[in-house]
Amino acid sequence: MSALPRVLFVCIENACRSQMAAGFARMHSANLVEAYSAGSKPAPVVNPRAIAFMAERGCDISAQVPKPLSDFADQNFDAVVTMGCGDACPWLPSRVREDWALPDPKLLNDEEFRAVRDEIERRVLALLERLRTAR
Repeated sequence: MSALPRVLFVCIENACRSQMAAGFARMHSANLVEAYSAGSKPAPVVNPRAIAFMAERGCDISAQVPKPLSDFADQNFDAVVTMGCGDACPWLPSRVREDWALPDPKLLNDEEFRAVRDEIERRVLALLERLRTAR
């Protein structure tokens, strides 16, 4: 097991919110956390708008692929963050458990999509700070 804190971000399709959160966690943590993302019903690909809007912030998630939550079923995490998926996101063991009730941006206009992206970045930065000070 890694000595680095392990964080899993979960949404339904693993195509927008959780991918953006994991991307921001990797970008802002300076490799001081292991960030993963998954979905309860993964889409076939990451949303192209998520890729484009993350690139605007200097974060490349173009190589990411949606993964099923079952890939992580037997793993432990320091933090599990669900994103508005309610009962569709089953419980996984972790020290920190949060639900960020954020709207799925896939049907939102570009300005609203970017607003969700920016809120995810703010929440990721706060989570990283909490994990850093808890160690």
